[in-house]
Amino acid sequence: MVVEEGYRKLAAVLVADVVGYSRLMADDERATVRTLTQYRELFVKRVDAHQGRIVDTAGDSVLAIFDSVVEAVEAAIEVQHEFAERNQQLPNHRRMNFRIGINLGDIIVREDGSIYGDGVNVAARLESLADAGGVMVSDDAFRYARGKVMAGFVDAGTHKVKNIDEPVHAFRVVLDDKAAATQVPRRNRKKSLGVVVGIWVVLLLVAAIVSWSKRGQEDPILAMPTGPTIAVLPFANMSGDPEQEYFSDGITEDIITGLSRFRDLLVIARNSTLQYKGKAVDVREVGRDLGVQFVLEGSVRRDAEDIRVTTQLLDATSGVHIWAENFDRTLSAGSVFTIQDEIAQQVVAQIADAYGAISEFRKAEARSSPPGTLGAYECVLLVYEFFRVLSPEMHAKARDCLQSAVKTDPNYADAWAWLAGIYNEEYVDAFNPLPNPLDRALDAGLKAIELDANNQVAHWFLAWNYYFRRDLDKFQQYADRALSINPNNATMLAELSMPFAWSGDVEKAEGMVRKAMRINPRFPGFYYFTFYHIHAVAGNYEQAAADAEKLGLPDLFWMHAKAATAYGHLGRTDDARAAVEKLLMLYPDFGKKAREELESIYWPNPEYIDRYIDGLRKAGLEIPSDSG
Repeated sequence: MVVEEGYRKLAAVLVADVVGYSRLMADDERATVRTLTQYRELFVKRVDAHQGRIVDTAGDSVLAIFDSVVEAVEAAIEVQHEFAERNQQLPNHRRMNFRIGINLGDIIVREDGSIYGDGVNVAARLESLADAGGVMVSDDAFRYARGKVMAGFVDAGTHKVKNIDEPVHAFRVVLDDKAAATQVPRRNRKKSLGVVVGIWVVLLLVAAIVSWSKRGQEDPILAMPTGPTIAVLPFANMSGDPEQEYFSDGITEDIITGLSRFRDLLVIARNSTLQYKGKAVDVREVGRDLGVQFVLEGSVRRDAEDIRVTTQLLDATSGVHIWAENFDRTLSAGSVFTIQDEIAQQVVAQIADAYGAISEFRKAEARSSPPGTLGAYECVLLVYEFFRVLSPEMHAKARDCLQSAVKTDPNYADAWAWLAGIYNEEYVDAFNPLPNPLDRALDAGLKAIELDANNQVAHWFLAWNYYFRRDLDKFQQYADRALSINPNNATMLAELSMPFAWSGDVEKAEGMVRKAMRINPRFPGFYYFTFYHIHAVAGNYEQAAADAEKLGLPDLFWMHAKAATAYGHLGRTDDARAAVEKLLMLYPDFGKKAREELESIYWPNPEYIDRYIDGLRKAGLEIPSDSG
């Protein structure tokens, strides 16, 4: 049938995409392009051998069509087996895995050979459901392929996917060699139905066992992020001078690279978004085309030495603006790249930080939902909220959610990493304490690193854990590693600045927290913990009191203890009495355990602990002599 923009046909559509492509590019662009070129050439050969046609190879993706579902599935199986063999020759962190989705559906073919329609969209959604190195097919494709290809199938259930009205019923292709060996060879397909059925019953049982056993064996580095997906469109050069294109391109590239350092974000590679350069686009169409939830767009305008960068983050589903910011700077001959880096850092932090625009946008639903109904990423959002308010109620909710998440998905490294942080808080803030919090925190952090050696959150909280264990060498080791993985994570900078300050490295601590405030001006109050300690150690209690008042953590006993000791040293009797009253409401036995609690944090500073206790006594807190 001829339609206005082409003709319709029924076809098997294959969509493939590289898993973790942004990470691979950030690690080594040349090696990634070289491997992608080699693997794509193999893709073309296998598609041709099975009478298919490559339609598009934009970015890191492959789109192909076949007249036969069987040929499409066999081509997919062959390329995945060959990719697996080639990957054995590469280091783990350089291996390139594809996900493949196959659908049998109605499509529209244009004169230029391009295709579109729901038949293509469903294949793309199936690809996103596939495992790294795996193949997922629709139920229509399964019905034609079963019994005709040398592989098994496992029912993967129905899935509600974006921009497809009806749920998609998916089947996972079993690529295990032993399973494939039990299949009926193509030359024997005319054997009796009874034999075929018997073989398939055995096969499905084997396939189910193999699939289940392999769930915990996938390479965690190549596992897809479970959090938000975002595309950064090429920033527009509004200067009217083509020579200024380098600045807008540089800003775009730096933002993509910076966002890719946040492991829970899936950031679409730049060569997949270049197609939109210089075009007026509807972000909802971008969202549908690239399968993303958020779109960042921006522009650069330069007038002589003045430059303005305008950015906005949009919800790709509705087109609604979530966040926008302008950055005005004055350029000089030697400052171009410095300013470019500075703006990119601020954009990234204000979008991707734990308290950035994306997290805030998604947090309301997680905050109001029972832990048992939340996905693993939503549990992480609860942790972000906990660290903002530091309340026992939010601690319990986040801990329950994370503990459930690691049972459901024991290979989710971020859940283990944040669980380490939650367990540490049992120790330092006495929230919902259970036995051996530091041991549980250590185990969770090491588990996260076992799953993902470059997990920044795990290194961050292991640094805290070793600080509490009074091992400054290991604290420094893990802290330095966390900082090297992503030096622009504002929340991590502010958090780690505290033990640096307590251990005596005040200059580094202050630099870290000031950088955090610079790159994410919308920071939570706990950033002031570091300043409080710096000022209190220096005897500047007026400023320390002001810092304590800025913490904004009424459910945390430490806030009132810090305020009380500062007020006590200042002789602000009424303020001191009120702070002690709030402290004892939250922690009635704090007076008896004051030295024990203070030594758990300030152990490298015994002289400061004595002054802290002296201030608490001046504030009116009764502290037995054997406690200080």
